[in-house]
Amino acid sequence: MKTKKTVLTITTASVMFFSLIGFNSFAQEKWVAPPSADKIANPFKGDANAAVNGKRTFKMLCVICHGAKGKGDGMGGAGLTPKPTDLTSGDVQSQTDGAIFWKLTQGRPPMAAYETAIPEKKRWELINYIRTLKK
Repeated sequence: MKTKKTVLTITTASVMFFSLIGFNSFAQEKWVAPPSADKIANPFKGDANAAVNGKRTFKMLCVICHGAKGKGDGMGGAGLTPKPTDLTSGDVQSQTDGAIFWKLTQGRPPMAAYETAIPEKKRWELINYIRTLKK
């Protein structure tokens, strides 16, 4: 009986501790591309056709985690930590195309690295489509 009380006390104390400090304390740090990424120019900037092609790629590869509207609410992302990024957010939209390209290329768990999986042109097209997702 005493052991059950001890376990219950420790469990309760742990829940209170994590509630006080916040679960987000254990989340990954903000993902920041290196300054050199900001200098990478988008060769398809402003190309509406590239955005259309990017939308097709997005529907095939990204919707599962980022959701149909890019809000980070896809079914595949529900169990991920950290959660998929809301691509419509000001934080994403304020990044340079080069920074987003770098992140798509390099990845960071649970986000895959797409350097070899998605050709460079298609990664740029994805960025053009992501730009259409502004709130």
